[in-house]
Amino acid sequence: MLLPRCTRSVASATLAARRLVRDNQRITALGRAGDLAAARRVFDAMPQRDVVSWNALLTALWRGGRDLPAARCLFDAMPSRDLISWNSIVAGCVAHGDLGAASAYFARAPRRNVATWNAMLAGLVRLGRMEDAEALFGEMPERNVVSYTTMVDGLARCGEVARAREVFDAMPERNSVSWAAMISGYVENGMFVDARTLFERMPEKNVMACTAMITGYCKEGDVDSARRLFDGIRVKDVISWNAMIAGYVHNGHGEEAMRLHVIMLKEGVRPDHATLIAVLTACSALTLLRQGRSTHAVAIKAMLESSISLCNALMTMYSKCGNVHESELVFMNVKSQDIVSWNTIIAAYAQHGKYQRVIALFYEMEAHGLTPNDITFLSVLSACGHVGQVDVSLKLFDLMSSKYAISPGAEHYACIVDILSRAGQLEKACNYIKEMPFEAEKNVWGALLRACQTRSSVQLGELAAKMLVQLDSENSGPYVMLSNIYAAAGMWFEVNQVRGQMKEKGVKKQPGYSWTEIGNEVHMFVGGDACHPEMSKIISELRKISFHMQMVTDESHLMAELVQECG
Repeated sequence: MLLPRCTRSVASATLAARRLVRDNQRITALGRAGDLAAARRVFDAMPQRDVVSWNALLTALWRGGRDLPAARCLFDAMPSRDLISWNSIVAGCVAHGDLGAASAYFARAPRRNVATWNAMLAGLVRLGRMEDAEALFGEMPERNVVSYTTMVDGLARCGEVARAREVFDAMPERNSVSWAAMISGYVENGMFVDARTLFERMPEKNVMACTAMITGYCKEGDVDSARRLFDGIRVKDVISWNAMIAGYVHNGHGEEAMRLHVIMLKEGVRPDHATLIAVLTACSALTLLRQGRSTHAVAIKAMLESSISLCNALMTMYSKCGNVHESELVFMNVKSQDIVSWNTIIAAYAQHGKYQRVIALFYEMEAHGLTPNDITFLSVLSACGHVGQVDVSLKLFDLMSSKYAISPGAEHYACIVDILSRAGQLEKACNYIKEMPFEAEKNVWGALLRACQTRSSVQLGELAAKMLVQLDSENSGPYVMLSNIYAAAGMWFEVNQVRGQMKEKGVKKQPGYSWTEIGNEVHMFVGGDACHPEMSKIISELRKISFHMQMVTDESHLMAELVQECG
């Protein structure tokens, strides 16, 4: 009878061990899925637990549940701990930005391995404490590729690219992440030539390094090379798609960005909040309200509408598309409105000339405990300019430095110059330019020149045009406006001189252009260009409209004559 009992005992122990492993795996899986309540129920129902069970729930609490205090309580309650337990609590504290607690656990750990050191190193790098990180890196008894890569990434992010390269070159071995970190460091610090040289040396180019190079090419304005590199990536992730779409947007190729987004969706790649922000930016630039609303719907469906940065992009899109009311609806639904959110809604109303609403939001923002910054004042000054509030704008301009300790920038001065110029106070505007603590930029002189053209001020117009030509000799705008000022004053000799200068310097008048959206397609028209495939139909319709307008005008004149005769 002893043998069957022994067999049953072994079988029971095997089943218990299998259940323990299964439950541990379930806790880990539920924790990764963010279902902390279910993970806790599995843990509480376990007839027996080992250190792996405790570690699984510990990691689930601070990672999936984002509850560091609960994780620390569980750690203190653990009947026994192993190296993984200590590494997990250190990593949890680092992930939640509590470097003090992480340091305390690190010091208390009875044993450390390279993962323990790497967790602390990552925390210091994340908080930008690179001196402490370098000191810890120097103390490490053992380093691996993760240790070196963390230092390369951290140093590059802090602008210490030369030091990052020293660490990179000193690595005993490198993986694809190490190469990508160094290449990305060069790109982010504007050292694209170095990035490209290193990328060419990279033995096996991965998606991370290619994405960094795509960003670099786009920063250089070379979207064609970026696209060729993008098309060459066999397995693209959402980050590489985002880099190419954002690259198109930032280089003014909104249509290409929209087309690429459609391809991305067709290939089954799920967009994230960065994708939607880039698409919304393209919709803003092209005033594509229908696509903007569709993107908003996608954000709601994907449960991304709570992202503050996405909400800010939505507000801008609705405003640029002429629907500022929907901008405010989005703003009202933002749970934690930050300074960027307030600036975005204030800018939206400023762009629409809603002066009273802008001022009301300005004071409402202060009532919510937020201090206006330089961007806030730029929008408020812009709103003042729309309605000619000269005195209010000058008062706000003075308050920037006297009350809020904000030094006005070139754009603030440009706003003031524009407001004064529109009001006909050209001499005062010129005085503000002279008082600027830095050299006036094109937008400042441009505002003055436009006003000089409106007011036919020859002397100041000559000064403004001269300064603009010095800043940008190839731009035809200053020449044309100065020529118009001379013509309005009957100074035809000077008009011919300006035209002669343009011809001599090879400056050509830049054609105007416009675009419209019809049936999800953007049609662009350039002045003097008749190559649109539907041009004959467009001309025909314009003639019909012109004819109808003439008929209405003639009918109005006829009715007026009849009224006079009957009177």
